[in-house]
Amino acid sequence: MPPSLPQPPLPSSPHHLLPLTRWEAAARGALVGVFTDIDDTLTHDGAITPDALQALGELKAAGLSVVAITGRPVGWSLPFVNSWPVDAIVAENGAVALLPSADGRVEKRYQQDEPTRVANFARMQAVLERIERELPGVGRATDSPGRETDIAIDHSEFVQLSDATIARVVALMRGEGMHATVSSIHINGWYGDNDKLEGARWIARELWGRTLDDEMDRWAYVGDSTNDQLMFRSFAHSIGVANVARFVPQLEHLPRYVTQGERGTGFAEAARAILSARAARPER
Repeated sequence: MPPSLPQPPLPSSPHHLLPLTRWEAAARGALVGVFTDIDDTLTHDGAITPDALQALGELKAAGLSVVAITGRPVGWSLPFVNSWPVDAIVAENGAVALLPSADGRVEKRYQQDEPTRVANFARMQAVLERIERELPGVGRATDSPGRETDIAIDHSEFVQLSDATIARVVALMRGEGMHATVSSIHINGWYGDNDKLEGARWIARELWGRTLDDEMDRWAYVGDSTNDQLMFRSFAHSIGVANVARFVPQLEHLPRYVTQGERGTGFAEAARAILSARAARPER
């Protein structure tokens, strides 16, 4: 993953990228749950930061539901399901839910049935091979063996692709009828109707029988890149960690609030804002 670089200045707006101090305490205190991206939101150089891990635990201990939603694959996510204090990790951009259990096992739930997954997997591998054949220097992400429902091209984790090359990969995926998004490190492509927002709706129904669209003002989302912008648009309480500045020129939908800290430090900052408001609520 590239080293931290000076971030471009964030644009001013009366509605977006507001400092967390502008987030009303009553709204923060009324939250029931937090969804979060993983890469460069909870992590630095691919590992969760200690302050982010502590913040996840404090949110859970306070009674909030906590779900990580990521473009990372099932195989990469599995080791963290029982070691991070979360209710679930929804991997591969909403396609697969990984649920922890007391005995250390992990339950997998899929949005697509098995025949659909098998057929789509074969189609996606053909697209992946075409990308690598037609675009010199472009290759699959190192976590590709753990992927079940999508493909991923590395653009910033271990190699650096130009914006023009990233755009060519996205165009090729979409030309093959795939959905395609760009995270802070990968370009992801898949067949199906899933995305991060659909994954959030699905897991809220699966785990708690809740209709997310009826209570968008009671959940927060924390992210950092272009594949989070659907979440930034949809959640009343959307937060970008400070390194979202890298992607602001490409974002059609900005987060409403932005932290001062980057990556896991920024996530911990958002968690403190939530927890301080809950602590200040009058006893009921």
